[in-house]
Amino acid sequence: MTEIKSQDIFVKSNPLPDSESLDCEAQGLEELRKALANTQIQIPKILRQDNQELHLERIENQTPTDENWVALAEGLAGLHDQPLKNGFGFHRDNYIGLSPQPNTWKDNWGLFFFEQRLHFQIQRVKEESLRSSWLVTLNRSKDWIINKLNEHQPKSSLVHGDLWSGNVLFSENGPWLIDPAIYYADREVDLAMSKLFGGFPKVFYSTYSKLHPLPEGWKERETVYNLYHVLNHFNLFGGSYLDSVHATFHWMERVA
Repeated sequence: MTEIKSQDIFVKSNPLPDSESLDCEAQGLEELRKALANTQIQIPKILRQDNQELHLERIENQTPTDENWVALAEGLAGLHDQPLKNGFGFHRDNYIGLSPQPNTWKDNWGLFFFEQRLHFQIQRVKEESLRSSWLVTLNRSKDWIINKLNEHQPKSSLVHGDLWSGNVLFSENGPWLIDPAIYYADREVDLAMSKLFGGFPKVFYSTYSKLHPLPEGWKERETVYNLYHVLNHFNLFGGSYLDSVHATFHWMERVA
């Protein structure tokens, strides 16, 4: 057994006391570790875990090179090419950040995303007038959303689920993934999320697209997929995300 010094340990406290959030995170890390075993993407070792704390191997983050981003793209494409599960979801509900994330299995991907991602988040909106208005738009667009998300016949892939730049680290050994919100989904949800909050460099997307091109219609699907994350951030952090939610619903009213 390798001795790990205290300065090499990252301790994460449970932000939601009496919840299973740390257990869900640990399970997500282990699922990704198994799925990424033949890639260059690494997952921090879990050193200790209970309901109150999660002790992880500390990663010394450094400025990534183009080669690091290429390795991340290749590894992610490999993750998305794993043997497929039947259906979309996961065997337990988990968390995305501080928010609960339902994962009841469904065979219909579009319906899964409509019900368990978009509708679920809108139901969590505290302001009644906003919640009611957005529910009207969402329900009017239901058939369009489901058909749009199913039209390319997506296969079920294990996804990180919260893939933005803050959840990717780079060390001298290459890329690392942290803070997953895993489930089985259309792989495009990871690519869509990666473009929020600054996005990744062009070399990442060009490498991924050579290995795993996106089907026609991906741009509209990307907007729908990212509505989930913008709604989640609005529910967590408030008004700074209001304009983004409004803009997406106005777009949806035009195209649906």
